[in-house]
Amino acid sequence: MKIKAIAIALLAAVGLLLNTAVRAADEPALMQPVKSVLDQYLMIQTELAKDSVRGLDEHASAIAKAVKGDEMKMLSPDVAKQAETLAKAKDIKAAREAFKPLSTSLVKYLADNKAGKGTYHEAYCPMVKASWLQTGKDITNPYMGKSMLNCGVLKN
Repeated sequence: MKIKAIAIALLAAVGLLLNTAVRAADEPALMQPVKSVLDQYLMIQTELAKDSVRGLDEHASAIAKAVKGDEMKMLSPDVAKQAETLAKAKDIKAAREAFKPLSTSLVKYLADNKAGKGTYHEAYCPMVKASWLQTGKDITNPYMGKSMLNCGVLKN
């Protein structure tokens, strides 16, 4: 009887491990340079939400460099161009406009590759009709900044 109970417990443990492994395979981990691109992107999103352009040129340039240097071509070359445009923004208004297409591309990449679930959340602002990615569930709107920081809804 003891051996039967041990066998059942062992089979249950193996089943649990296999189930977890299968689930992990369904949600591929983000590889480099996509992970570093998203890290840089989130720093830009945070600064814009604070009505700041501090470091945006460096973060955007790092995105462009990562995309151009990716031998696997995981991200579209358009992402590099969009990041370069953002890096050249002279003020907060231009930076926010340049942030829109970059956000659209990265949201699409994550959706198409079914990646980042539970880590990255797509948020949408109906006032500017644009989406962005963020990690928290509390809206921090990069397009409206402090004037309407919580304007928007999570889409996933």
